[in-house]
Amino acid sequence: MNKITIISSNCSSDAAKDRNLPYNSYLVEYKDEKEDKSLFDIAITSKAADLFDHYYDLYKKRFVKFTQTEGRVSPKLWKNPNDPKPKKGKKR
Repeated sequence: MNKITIISSNCSSDAAKDRNLPYNSYLVEYKDEKEDKSLFDIAITSKAADLFDHYYDLYKKRFVKFTQTEGRVSPKLWKNPNDPKPKKGKKR
């Protein structure tokens, strides 16, 4: 069972200032393996420990930190823009 959902990968740090994100979303910072450049992801999770475990397992020492975004929307009401839209049925 996947406990985290990655909303946006390799985005800018300014994307975390969007108030239309859910309040349980985090901006994750890690380093690029070839260059010493910071990369950012935005992810949703119910527990911060799950987020840390996932990113530390992926990036080890290149993982830098994660901070909470400026999101204000309840996770129950938030709709992921990456989800496919349901197809409409035939009209009779």
